[in-house]
Amino acid sequence: MERISLDSKQDWKKNIILFLTSQTISLFGSSLVQYSIMWYIILKTQSGIMMMISIICGFLPTFFLSPFAGVWADRYNRKTLIILADSMIATCTLILALLFYAGYDMMWLLFAMSAIRALGAAVQMPAIGAFLPQLVPEEQLTRVNAVNGSIQSAVMLISPLLSGALMSVTSLEVIFMIDVLTATVAIVFLLLFLHVPAHRKAQEKQSVSYFGDMVEGIRYINSHAFLKKFFLFCAGFMILAAPAAFLTPLHVTRAFGVDVWRLTALEVTFSIGMMVGGILMAAWGGFKNRVYSMTLGTLMFGVCTVALGVTPNFWVYLLFMSLIGVAMPIFNTPSYVMLQEKVEPDFLGRVFGVLSMISSTMMPLGMLVFGPLADIVPIEYMLLGTGVLIFFESFFLLGSKVLVEAGKPNVKADPS
Repeated sequence: MERISLDSKQDWKKNIILFLTSQTISLFGSSLVQYSIMWYIILKTQSGIMMMISIICGFLPTFFLSPFAGVWADRYNRKTLIILADSMIATCTLILALLFYAGYDMMWLLFAMSAIRALGAAVQMPAIGAFLPQLVPEEQLTRVNAVNGSIQSAVMLISPLLSGALMSVTSLEVIFMIDVLTATVAIVFLLLFLHVPAHRKAQEKQSVSYFGDMVEGIRYINSHAFLKKFFLFCAGFMILAAPAAFLTPLHVTRAFGVDVWRLTALEVTFSIGMMVGGILMAAWGGFKNRVYSMTLGTLMFGVCTVALGVTPNFWVYLLFMSLIGVAMPIFNTPSYVMLQEKVEPDFLGRVFGVLSMISSTMMPLGMLVFGPLADIVPIEYMLLGTGVLIFFESFFLLGSKVLVEAGKPNVKADPS
């Protein structure tokens, strides 16, 4: 299997630091815009339906583009794809900022911006997922994925605080311009400082047609039972996780008060939890079998979602939200590493493309139900019901022999 080359192993630390630095800078600006748009819509409308429209615009385009983006990530230079995606998002954000400056601050423009950003994410997710094994030795994948998660969580911790402060003293268009600046800096980092050869397939003349590559990817997934089982689990989990992921800000405004600081505290505690979880996974590495760690993360998510539905105290609510944050890296890190270890490098882009497609489809499908329902049924009931179902779904992982077998680390990989 083609992974990081022997000649590159001495430089892998420098390369991964450069890459993670560029992605952190880009994520910082994107997070400011993401929180600003979300809170603007929540505070202006307090509507479950408007939240549903925003979320669908932010995810559904990823569904349509992900199958193609996965093929691109396997056929073309992955670094170039990441740069192009960042460039597209930065350009569109600049146009939106100029429109707002000119007084065209309609709500539908924010929905359109969410959709465009989703297209960029559709290209980036499979490209980044497949690019990391080119940069990092296999035995370091768990730690690097966990460290990356911790860095992202730290950014997500700072972003809502700064976003809330900026919203109180300046306008949305200024925040948009910050995103344009950070994206530009990230692109310069990748272009000038990160020099990594394209993977083998991208350097060769393509012998298979574009749609032939897509069909090959489908056949590859269909021939590996653990991938089908894993994707089935992810689909169910993401539908059920929609209320905890998207309706908690709306729940907070209805149950505890319409205050920006409460929304900020919600996002901050979740980000602190994710940062702690990432540090835990970087230091511990999880159980020897990846699936056992994924099961633990799912169980924690289910129990804490139930707790969100029953607690009447805002500070206790924040505690359980932070524990959900801890649960996310415990699930995400081993699942990403399992794919990066077990999937052939030439198919990594397409596999991560399918994962991105599932992520972008299932949550909006869930919100098609839970969003309008939030204007009729108390959100507490939805948190209770979905939390119980997630708890029981976690046993699907342990009950699947092919997933438990796939969760075992490769012999040459670090068993920690």
